[in-house]
Amino acid sequence: MDHILFDVGFTFTVSFFSLFILRKIAKTIGLVDKPNQRKMHQGSIPLVGGISVCVSILAFLLVNSSIVPHTGLFAFCIIVLMVVGALDDKFDISFKIRLAIQTFLSIVMMVFGDLQLSNIGNILGAGDMLTLGWLGYVVTVFAVVGAINAFNMVDGIDGLLGGLSIVTLGSLGILLFHDGQTNIAYFCLILVVAILPYVLFNLGTFGRQRKVFMGDAGSMIIGFTVVWLLLLSSQNGTAPPLTPVTALWLIAIPLMDMTTTMIRRIRKGQSPFKPDREHLHHIFQRLGMTSSQTLIVICFIAACYAGMGIASEMIGVPEHIMFYAFMTCFVLYFTLMSNIWRISSWLKAQRSHTYKEAVTEESL
Repeated sequence: MDHILFDVGFTFTVSFFSLFILRKIAKTIGLVDKPNQRKMHQGSIPLVGGISVCVSILAFLLVNSSIVPHTGLFAFCIIVLMVVGALDDKFDISFKIRLAIQTFLSIVMMVFGDLQLSNIGNILGAGDMLTLGWLGYVVTVFAVVGAINAFNMVDGIDGLLGGLSIVTLGSLGILLFHDGQTNIAYFCLILVVAILPYVLFNLGTFGRQRKVFMGDAGSMIIGFTVVWLLLLSSQNGTAPPLTPVTALWLIAIPLMDMTTTMIRRIRKGQSPFKPDREHLHHIFQRLGMTSSQTLIVICFIAACYAGMGIASEMIGVPEHIMFYAFMTCFVLYFTLMSNIWRISSWLKAQRSHTYKEAVTEESL
């Protein structure tokens, strides 16, 4: 217990104080986010949350090198992502370069870490695991790039990326601990602790003048780390601690939001990577919710999805049932988001009609 308290305290302290130091450096070198048409915050905000999380993880791994397999490889990958993300935050590099580097790291992960999506479980209910063969390499690249960009796209309001990351990592840690995979579960705990100081700074807990953003460095590191741990947990031998379909439930909101957004952009003839203000958090705010309300509601929904994944894993719900249930949820989500403005207009019309009727009755 003492070493756990030490590790947790050490990680939190490194993350916390590195934010104080890094935010000053960021302001000096211009690594800041300035308001524009899409970004409505006030003032220039240091983009150092991801760098702080990376530094904290590396500091922990330095004294706990055997906590997860291929520690050196994982450290190399997140350092590359931190550097690329920081350069993107500073100079706004082309998304093609980012995708190329993400693809390269996917290949590195498969070749040197032997981590790939080799099977997707019994999602068809045929009784056997559906193996992918050589196609697994291609699917793994899409999975890694998709996870990285899914977490990048949800980073739109204060606390949301941190909150969704904590939901995913915390849920994965619960499943791994339940399965007896204590080392990886412990690493999930450390990751949550490393992210917590950022969330506090991001939400303005220590004053709005000390506010920081995660930046692309952070969203890429978190997305990559999540998919690394999900692959490690779902492709681990003949009896992995969680089924591949459960992984979908743990990252449901980022995955559904990214997929829906990209489909909508493609249908409009736009690049799927073109930024806009049509994500779930933007829609909630335009429907009248405050940033705090949006944060709470989205994290609650994500926790419900993750809870369903945890419960199904623990009680042994068949994989194909959970897969069809997930796809049903996605279709409902996509349909709702595709018609959200019609629905909101209809609701406003109904409220207006009800109000007019009430005023008429009072006048009579």
